[in-house]
Amino acid sequence: MNDNTKTVVALLAGLAAGAALGLLFAPEKGSETRDKLSESLKNLGESIKDTAATEIDNLVGFKDRVVENIKSKIKGAEEEYQDDLEHA
Repeated sequence: MNDNTKTVVALLAGLAAGAALGLLFAPEKGSETRDKLSESLKNLGESIKDTAATEIDNLVGFKDRVVENIKSKIKGAEEEYQDDLEHA
């Protein structure tokens, strides 16, 4: 996980914790507080899923670039080897 992702996850966790504490100490009925807390946690879960999906996409893209780079280098080495064999 890169630093930006860690920051976003920490921010979301802090927001969720703050929201939960605010709801727990709010002067509302318990059922209303639980409903709000449930909604906040649902939103946090969705945010985490979105962040995870984005990071997975980034990793897949990175993997594809690395694989293509390796294939390119192998192909270049094979061509160089073939040229050396032909000129030997």
